[in-house]
Amino acid sequence: MMSNNRYKLHWVTAIIEVLNTVKGMIIPLLVLLFAKGFREPGTGKWYMDYSSFIIFGIVIVIFAISGLVKWKRFEYWFEDNELRIEYGLFVKKKRYIPLDRIQSLDYTEGILHRPLKLVKVKVETAGSSSAKNSEAELTAITKEAANWIEAEVATAKRRRKEKNDGEISFSEVDEHPQQVNTSVFNMSPRNLLVLATTSGGIGIILSGTALFLSQFADMIPFDLMYEEVSGFIKFGIIFVIVAICIGLLFVWLLSVIMTFISYYGFNVTLDEQDIVITRGLLEKKKMTVPLNRVQSVRIIENPFRQLFGYASVSIDSAGGGDDEGAKINLFPLVKKKAIYEPLKEIFPDLMTADPLQKLPRRSRATYYRVDFLWMIPTIVAFSYYFYPYGLISLLVVPLIMLLGIWQHRSAAYSLVGNQLTMRFRGISLQTTFLTKKRIQSMCTKQNYFNRRMGVATVTANVKSGMTVFAPKIRHMDLEDAERIFTWYEPLKK
Repeated sequence: MMSNNRYKLHWVTAIIEVLNTVKGMIIPLLVLLFAKGFREPGTGKWYMDYSSFIIFGIVIVIFAISGLVKWKRFEYWFEDNELRIEYGLFVKKKRYIPLDRIQSLDYTEGILHRPLKLVKVKVETAGSSSAKNSEAELTAITKEAANWIEAEVATAKRRRKEKNDGEISFSEVDEHPQQVNTSVFNMSPRNLLVLATTSGGIGIILSGTALFLSQFADMIPFDLMYEEVSGFIKFGIIFVIVAICIGLLFVWLLSVIMTFISYYGFNVTLDEQDIVITRGLLEKKKMTVPLNRVQSVRIIENPFRQLFGYASVSIDSAGGGDDEGAKINLFPLVKKKAIYEPLKEIFPDLMTADPLQKLPRRSRATYYRVDFLWMIPTIVAFSYYFYPYGLISLLVVPLIMLLGIWQHRSAAYSLVGNQLTMRFRGISLQTTFLTKKRIQSMCTKQNYFNRRMGVATVTANVKSGMTVFAPKIRHMDLEDAERIFTWYEPLKK
């Protein structure tokens, strides 16, 4: 039964809060720490010579005090079918969350959680936009407490359903009904290795390195580095190329390790109302996505993985999601032929057939002709200022044309019952499945040349967190565009 007893977070909350604050301010703290750290003392006053270290220490002490306050002043309890939270020192804040309005509970087990058998719980409601903007967060509680909260939420939801349906009496309801999850998808070690080796993590590492260097540009001895690099180049161009390749190989291996750790043990299970996704090696995450919040399903095939018959499946949620936002990786990597069976198990009404309606041949030129507006001035400028090497920019023309033709040939769509299927390509091929009731809005667009050709662009907008996912088919036949638009319009009474 529900109790009014007040509960506190585990003491490790204070440490986690300090580490999270430091992580979020790592660059300013490093700048502060090293601002005078490498300079010779010369003022004669020790507190002036080491002022950056003193300020750094004061900031860390403030962070530690704030972590202790968060732990000591944070309380949660259950009352009147609500999860109630109270926190704050000088400004006391209270938050009341009806249990039957909680959409999902997302669990994370970090490095500090796992040895102590603790878990971080994020509470998601219909008003939550993403995991970063959850309704409430319990930084560190025991797994038993987390299971108890989940049971209370399940009981409250079932009572609300019974109250609405009026079919089952309260006496027939278990206080904490057991949920039986069905495993739908497990990432095999082979697929995990393929995912890690073909991930785009190398771009994240390189961009992070560039950001770090830009922040510490004043402290980096570029003159000395230039002399060292100049001496290094004297060893020969082959030696330099080999060294660069080794460096890139190291960065690629680092991205492989990061992806492997993040997606280790990836598993998708299905209960009566939710999709439950667990993953992670060092930091184990458990995310719950209510089925009634799924807005669209996408099959994504990047060109490299497509060569080997692999694809990924993502869903757009009306809220919640992981740290990446409301676009959620349902199957990060799977053989294309093995996608449809687990998809049908999760979404029985989903029609997964490939769209067959292709674009008219007359619209092919529209996929690359508008690019000449920026290509021609750019090519002329490069050719003039960097002649004769600037003439190489002429190669952009056939590349853009080939990309446009590829995009035109890849695009397709179909309309069956209450489902619209759209397939389109930027570089990766996306096949998006949309149901009529999940589409927020739809629009058609025509410019002067489209009207002359009798084609139009159709865009469907679906909710994805606080943002919108807007798949579109460019330059389809005007009659088909009008048919889709008529299909979406509500019936007139």
